[in-house]
Amino acid sequence: MADHFEDSGHMTDTTIGVYRTSTTVKGGRRFSLGALVVVGDHRGRVGYGYGKSNEVPLALEKAQKYARRNLINVIMAGTTLPHEVEGKYSSSKVRLIPASPGTGIVAGGTVRAILDAAGVTDCLTKCYGSTNAKTLVKAVFEALGQIRTRAAIEAARGLELGETEIEKRIAKGRAYMTSSTSKERAKGPVNTVGQDSRGGRGGRGGGGGRGRRPGGPGGGGRGGYGGGGPGGAGPAGGAGPAGGGAPAAAPDQSSGDSPAPSANP
Repeated sequence: MADHFEDSGHMTDTTIGVYRTSTTVKGGRRFSLGALVVVGDHRGRVGYGYGKSNEVPLALEKAQKYARRNLINVIMAGTTLPHEVEGKYSSSKVRLIPASPGTGIVAGGTVRAILDAAGVTDCLTKCYGSTNAKTLVKAVFEALGQIRTRAAIEAARGLELGETEIEKRIAKGRAYMTSSTSKERAKGPVNTVGQDSRGGRGGRGGGGGRGRRPGGPGGGGRGGYGGGGPGGAGPAGGAGPAGGGAPAAAPDQSSGDSPAPSANP
């Protein structure tokens, strides 16, 4: 569902799902609504909450309040995770795999909402077992809680680690990414199909058009905005109405006949 922006703390909340349950009592059925919400600031803090009420707005409000109380800090390496991690809850198991810059989030709707709220933009995921949203969310948070930094691992093991494979991928991906210093927006594609044949705005005339008589050798084109084709030999040929066709033939000066004067000067 759509994200909602909160003024306090620059948090965004995403509704994973709204669930309705009912219980049968002596007077009939009583319905109860539950909402599962994920809250994050896109900077490494994310949390989830589940609220119940008799109305949807109250259930969402409760879920958002519980989610803000249970925020966790996600350790990231640039725009991805520092190492591969796997989380399991009940019958759901989720594996989060770091990816190079520009890969994006390859995940379903539930896992994508959590990673996006946390600020992760490049990650590969794989889900095993049940895909129920409630258990899947808890499995993802279980995996996020297992992430450790390289400094913490070096201090715990008492040794010095070199550059990891994930760091090499991130550096290689950034080297191939183009950095745009211009603030101008890219122009959209321009449709140029058929412009060569039309010849701009003067292409409606074109070659010879259809004659009025099927048996004629072909008439002149409809005079367009520009120059049209010359008239054919048939009686249907002639100049176009907008000056597109060829000019009319001049009278024969040798015969001495002069053209008839125009009725409308």
